[in-house]
Amino acid sequence: MSKKRTLVVGDIHSGLKALEQLLQRASITTEDTLIFLGDYVDGWSQALETVDFLIALKTTHMCIFIRGNHDELCLNWLQEGIDNPMWIQHGGAATMASYERASNEVIDKHMLFFQNLENYHLDDENRLFLHAGFTNLKGVDYEYFPKIFYWDRTLWELATSMDRGLLKEDVSYPQRLTHYKEIYIGHTPISKIGTALPKNAANVWNIDTGAAFKGPLTIMDVDTKEVWQSDPVYKLYPLEKGRN
Repeated sequence: MSKKRTLVVGDIHSGLKALEQLLQRASITTEDTLIFLGDYVDGWSQALETVDFLIALKTTHMCIFIRGNHDELCLNWLQEGIDNPMWIQHGGAATMASYERASNEVIDKHMLFFQNLENYHLDDENRLFLHAGFTNLKGVDYEYFPKIFYWDRTLWELATSMDRGLLKEDVSYPQRLTHYKEIYIGHTPISKIGTALPKNAANVWNIDTGAAFKGPLTIMDVDTKEVWQSDPVYKLYPLEKGRN
């Protein structure tokens, strides 16, 4: 009998070829729980196909889908025609091109997928999963502005600026980090130019290894910290620029 695992997946950015490669390399089974940290679209050319794949994957596997900032931007465009210039510049153009061939039925199904994404997930072992961060000192249940969950960068900045030797019991330890055993985020690429592994700072793990740029897509076992990675995603889409 295969061991039940909890696996967390970094920002995909429409790199379906990398995701398929990654799930194969990690030998995913239906016993595994897959937690996706958001940003499923905006980057490579397979936005529509990536969302189709994820919708289908949830019918056979235990999947938790977290909301990323790019997912909200894509939803805004799909349902309201909002296509702000910054979104277009940072991956939205590729997403728009991908959806040109989508039927109304497919678009409706994808809008429902985006609408049902979770802002964060807290598991039975008090491990928090979210796309970007939070700012309220009391934790995510007290956050005033939900958009912070998928736009914030201060959580990662805080974690990386800390003294590695500081203990949770220390009065100087940041209060917002004390509420959770571990925190898993994406959103801020560890590297945009080359291969990188997930990075740990304080009790925060950053799983975004730059799949939208020159890095690979990453999946990690949250219990063992074993890591699997795709090829650098740009090599799987040699005729495209991604978000470079």
